[in-house]
Amino acid sequence: MLKVIKNVEIFAPKCLGKKDILIVDSKIGGIFDKCSIDSESMQIEYLDGEGLYAFPGFIDSHVHIIGGGGEGGFSTRTPEILLSEFIKAGISTVVGCIGTDGVCRDMNSLLAKARGLEEEGISTYCYTGSYEIPIKTVTETPKSDIILIDKIIGVGEVALSDHRSSQPSYDDFVKLVASARVGGLLSGKPGIVNVHLGNGIRKMEFLFKIINETEIPATQLLPTHINRTEELFNMGMEYVKRNGYVDFTTSSDEKHLESSELTASQALGKAYKMGVNMEHITFTSDGNGSLPIFNESGEYVGLGIGSVQSLYKEVRKAILEQKVPIEEAVAVITSNVSKLLKLNNKGSIEEGKDADIVLVTKDNLEIKSLLCKGKMFMQNNKILKYGTFEKQKE
Repeated sequence: MLKVIKNVEIFAPKCLGKKDILIVDSKIGGIFDKCSIDSESMQIEYLDGEGLYAFPGFIDSHVHIIGGGGEGGFSTRTPEILLSEFIKAGISTVVGCIGTDGVCRDMNSLLAKARGLEEEGISTYCYTGSYEIPIKTVTETPKSDIILIDKIIGVGEVALSDHRSSQPSYDDFVKLVASARVGGLLSGKPGIVNVHLGNGIRKMEFLFKIINETEIPATQLLPTHINRTEELFNMGMEYVKRNGYVDFTTSSDEKHLESSELTASQALGKAYKMGVNMEHITFTSDGNGSLPIFNESGEYVGLGIGSVQSLYKEVRKAILEQKVPIEEAVAVITSNVSKLLKLNNKGSIEEGKDADIVLVTKDNLEIKSLLCKGKMFMQNNKILKYGTFEKQKE
């Protein structure tokens, strides 16, 4: 099966202008000024891209695919995510993680859910472990998990500077990062350590200590929730200047922001104006994770739930409200992520890569269609592919 998207303006995420995109099975076969195929023996599907932008399929590298939460008791455990939630959000690749509760949720369940979503059509990966250190692994060590299990690409999210963390020592943390790094080197994976940062007094202390006192590069760590406070944001920008990556969380309630909290779009706008390396910034949704609200004593007082649809919503707001260029904004959920996580077939529209493509309107940047590995999952706002146990909607 061949598909051709005609007359579409491509942000790959670099702007390529108006082109035709040839899709051959699951891959991008080429990008042409005009693609004309003369064949009576081959089935060709033409898609009209007039009035649309083509973006690479979005990558969300922090989603609680088997649910999260539980900080308010068993009834506050969030449910597993459904395929259609990713489709509506333009997400074609996801990295699953656990979170606070590493007892009632485990790696076997996480891997099974990731494999199920892959069977349903999107691309999936996992982090091993949860908030606590030492982490609970599938094999003997985090290193062997990364080396031996195809879907496991790193460790996380481990919690620091948070009253819910296991309060690990620096030595425990640096040994975990070293183990993940070697596992990545031996398997050709990133071996990244995804670090949940709370609003505690230590903030990014352990991360800066690692890059100041060891041979481990800053790129081995991905601190997330950096937009939680202004102070943490400023430390994050310093980390970027030291060649590190930082991640802004898109699931936040603008009506109930914490003190000095920035939305992801606001944080990206500030970073752009500061002139930092925008290629070292990513967005993740924290989708399907609980968003617990605690009082000053650390007592649970309320709960929300993260949405994967916030991922592109905040990118769109960064473009329209913060005036971040489209190329820079789209990169935080495409090429920046694929480079950091070594997802070599993802993150850009170019020949030979997976045909993961999001089509959005030029006038208001609304998602219209999504292709995952060359298959149409949503077209003109109509979802064409649902999960196995989802009700098929007309």
